[in-house]
Amino acid sequence: MTQRTLSAPMQVEFDYTRSVGPVLSRFLTGLRDGVVIGARTSDGRVVVPPPEFDPGTHREVTDFVELSPVGTVVSWAWVSEPVADQPFDRPFAFALVRLDGADAPMLHALDVTSPDDVTTGMRVRIRWADERRGAITDIACFEALGFETGPEGPPQPAGTSEPVTTVVTPVNLSYTYAASPEESSFFRGLAEGKILGQRCPKCQKVYVPPRGACPVDGVPTDEEIELPDRGTVTTFCIVNVPFLGQRITPPYVSAYVLLDGADIAFLHLILDCEASEVRMGMRVEAVWKPRDEWGTTIENISHFRPTGEPDADYTTYQQHL
Repeated sequence: MTQRTLSAPMQVEFDYTRSVGPVLSRFLTGLRDGVVIGARTSDGRVVVPPPEFDPGTHREVTDFVELSPVGTVVSWAWVSEPVADQPFDRPFAFALVRLDGADAPMLHALDVTSPDDVTTGMRVRIRWADERRGAITDIACFEALGFETGPEGPPQPAGTSEPVTTVVTPVNLSYTYAASPEESSFFRGLAEGKILGQRCPKCQKVYVPPRGACPVDGVPTDEEIELPDRGTVTTFCIVNVPFLGQRITPPYVSAYVLLDGADIAFLHLILDCEASEVRMGMRVEAVWKPRDEWGTTIENISHFRPTGEPDADYTTYQQHL
C-alpha cells in the first residue's frame, strides 16, 4: 500500500532592520511629527514619498515640500477579505490618494464600510495614528472628509526631536511544505533512526536527502539505500555573528557532511569540539536525540561530532566541494 506524502505547516518570522538615508529620514521624521513631506523634481512635479534621486537628472533630491493632509482619491480597490497584519480586520479599500500640492498619488488604506462609499475623485484626509514612531503606519489610514473620527487639527508633535534613521519591518511568512514521495520516505526513515537515500539506476549516484529524479541523467531514482550515520566534512563555515532567535552561542560550525556511500553532502551542525578544530576531511558521526523526541524531521539528529578517525584523503571528497 502506498503511503501518503507528508506535509507540515511552516512559519518564518524575523524583524528586518534597515537604515533609511537622509531623504526617507526626512519623510519618516515628518510622519512622526504629523507632517507629510514630498520633494519637487527637476520637471517641477511634487512626489510623495520623496525619491532619493531625481528621475530626470539622477541628482540628489534637495527641494522638499510640506504637503496638505487632505487629498483626492485617484484610484481604489476594495478588500473584501482582509488578511493578517493589514490595516483593518474588516473590509476596507486601498486607495491611491493625491494630496493637495502633490502631482503623484500615494498608496494607503481608506476607512470605508462599503464599496458604495468610495468614488474616484472623493475628498479624503489623513487620520493619524495615536502613537507615532516614524513609519508609514503613522498614517493610520485615510478617511472621507465630513466623517472624521481622528482628532481635530494637526496632531501633537512627538516627544523627541531626533531624526528617524532606521525602520524595523516584521516579516512573517506562513506556508505548508509538501514533501515529495521520496522526501516523505526519507523523513519516515528518520523517525526510525535511519538515513535513507535514493540511487540513480543509470549513473549509480546516491542522493541524500533523496531526489525523485537524478539531476545528471534525468531518470527516476527508484532504488532506496540506507546509509550509515557517519561521514566526512567537505566544506564548512564558523558562525561568529549572533542573530535573533539563535539557539547556540557562537562560535559554532555549520558544515556539509558527505555520508559514507553518498554522492551529495548535506548541511548540519558540528559540535562537541572547538570550532577552530573543524577542518575539511574531518570524520564525523551523527549524535541522535533521545528516541522519545524523534519525529519525521532531520532534527532527530542533534548534530555531528568528530569520530577520532584519521582525516579522509582529499581525493575521496574533492568532487563534492
